[in-house]
Amino acid sequence: MAELKDILERVRSGSLSVEQAEEQVWAVSNLGFANLDLDREKRTGFPEVIFAAGKSEQQLVAIFERLMEHQSIVLATRVSPEQAEVLTQRLPMVEYHADARMAIWSDRPLESVSPGYVSVVAAGTSDWAVAQEAAWTIRCLGAEARVIADVGVAGIHRLFQRLDEIRGSTAIVCVAGMEGALASVVAGLVDVPVIAVPTSVGYGANFHGLAALLSMLNACATGVAVVNIDNGFGAGYMAGMIHRQSARAAHSD
Repeated sequence: MAELKDILERVRSGSLSVEQAEEQVWAVSNLGFANLDLDREKRTGFPEVIFAAGKSEQQLVAIFERLMEHQSIVLATRVSPEQAEVLTQRLPMVEYHADARMAIWSDRPLESVSPGYVSVVAAGTSDWAVAQEAAWTIRCLGAEARVIADVGVAGIHRLFQRLDEIRGSTAIVCVAGMEGALASVVAGLVDVPVIAVPTSVGYGANFHGLAALLSMLNACATGVAVVNIDNGFGAGYMAGMIHRQSARAAHSD
């Protein structure tokens, strides 16, 4: 109530317009083509994320500019090179990570704010883009992300070389295409949550990732949660939340 009273007093004094007051009261910024949720960080612990696919370059820039006024970090996923070129020309402080197809702006360096790390385990180099999307999402949530690439089941001994490091994680994102077997293998070797990401990598009967998705959903190993095909962002976000909760629990002890 005190915050609302302050807004009304500022409107009365003329230091705040009616439109600005409405934005603060409802915590929604209306751009005409988008209604931006300015209150999401208070509710969920992380601000609104932009899904860039399907948006014009001008719309993406406008959303970025407005969110930068209200958030300490702005993250956009599935940003095309064409969108990124316009975005970084208009807003040179925005960083584009082409491998992950992500654009990020932060008012401070991205660094781990709590001990420990999340492992992003990728079956093959063809899964690199999805793994990088997960890794950068984890970093945006304040955790260290370690990408362990090309350790798929066709050469399972490569996984065992990194197993101690993987077991030391607070959470694991497992990215795999083809038949998606890596998630079951990893989950059977660790005592931390595994978030499995099926990718659309594979030959015809892979059905653009559907075969890997079904394999992961039917995993025999326990402790496996599955996100949608190629959804590195969703897996990274979940892993980042698990890491955050783990750090809170450790701190309270």
